[in-house]
Amino acid sequence: MVKERARILVVGGGYVGMYTALRLQKKLKREIRRGQVEITVVSPDPYMTYQPFLPEAAAGSISPRHVVVPLRRVLDKCRVVIGEATAIDHGKRTATLSTLATEEEGTGTEELSYDELVLAPGSISRTLPIPGLAEHGIGFKTVEEAIGLRNHVIEQLDIASSTRDPAIRDAALTFVFVGGGYAGVEALGELEDMARYAVRYYHNVQDDDMKWILVEASNRILPEVGEEMGTYTVTQLRRRNIQVLLETRLVSCADRVAVLDDGQRFPTRTLVWTAGVKPHPVLAATDLPLTAHGRLKCTAELTIEGATHAWAAGDAAAVPDVTADAPGTDTAPNAQHAVRQAKVLGDNIAHSLRAEPLETYAHKYVGSVASLGLHKGVAQVYGRKLKGYPAWFMHRVYHLSRVPTFNRKARVLAEWTLAGLFKREIVSLGSLEHPRAEFELAAGGKPPHDPKGSN
Repeated sequence: MVKERARILVVGGGYVGMYTALRLQKKLKREIRRGQVEITVVSPDPYMTYQPFLPEAAAGSISPRHVVVPLRRVLDKCRVVIGEATAIDHGKRTATLSTLATEEEGTGTEELSYDELVLAPGSISRTLPIPGLAEHGIGFKTVEEAIGLRNHVIEQLDIASSTRDPAIRDAALTFVFVGGGYAGVEALGELEDMARYAVRYYHNVQDDDMKWILVEASNRILPEVGEEMGTYTVTQLRRRNIQVLLETRLVSCADRVAVLDDGQRFPTRTLVWTAGVKPHPVLAATDLPLTAHGRLKCTAELTIEGATHAWAAGDAAAVPDVTADAPGTDTAPNAQHAVRQAKVLGDNIAHSLRAEPLETYAHKYVGSVASLGLHKGVAQVYGRKLKGYPAWFMHRVYHLSRVPTFNRKARVLAEWTLAGLFKREIVSLGSLEHPRAEFELAAGGKPPHDPKGSN
């Protein structure tokens, strides 16, 4: 039994935030019903995005709404606040929030008091001060970016098909991806597969007209699947006429020209930036201890070092890996650890409230799987290496088992089944990004965007 009323604040609605709150709902069911425990989840979006499915959503294999899990439906015993935590004073047990309501009211921010804090804001894209990147770069971390990129790629095919200017056509058919990790390789593989299928419906665009380029600063891609599988991936991509440029950096993309440090220049209307992530800015606005890389210093029990009643996991936390051979090793900031950490984190908060011993988080990394397009993939699981169709099939089976809720599992499986029976849908709905444009034009106004300046 919880002896005193506890207000639990969960900052973040991603893997750790949602799964921790879900676990707390289950473990503290009686206490919540009696009013002894109150759980508040603060998230900038009303849903959790299952990011491993973003490449398939971009390729049209999965509908965007099935890549996300609505927080209010899943966390029905929690209070869900749509907004951002901008600062946290753990000494006073208060969090400063900016919500949709405070923006409408013009009141700035509001303060929320708590007793137990779970910090799981995740990470944001790590960018560099490269000329033109902010103006022309496209991210690939949210479902909105994934669907926007799909629409954008199809629009480039439309531009190339209808223009008489060879320079515009060449730029429209050149697609540059920066970053050879999961996000970059999977997004490139799925979108190239989709575009190659789509050009059969364009009478004057051929497969060979398109240039797909992957730029990676290190000497290998997909380090998570091992050196052998990474080398295999490079070989397979190059067989698809995809240029893989290792030990190469982007130095500029001003004026829609991707300039690399080896002197190569690629006029392009598509530059996708997936070169890593960095901790969420709210971590720097707390009074909690951080590592040199800006992550929270945590214990193996997922408490924050030197702070009572404060917990963290996932991308925001540096959690000791007790299964590693080398001392001082932290767990990798990936979904495999985040989901498992959330379970232990929820249990430990319940243990703490009941004055019970805490559990230690221990999980030995089992391996990785990556999709390279339809029926293509690589995997290294429990030391076994898979490639091609078996790896792709394992990728789908694994992530189908991990996507939250039976509802989402059934919908994704149904979509995959239908996709296997019917042809791909190759439709651009880019106008969704500016839904009022046509009405404003009809009402005598101007479109809210300039087509020439759009990405």
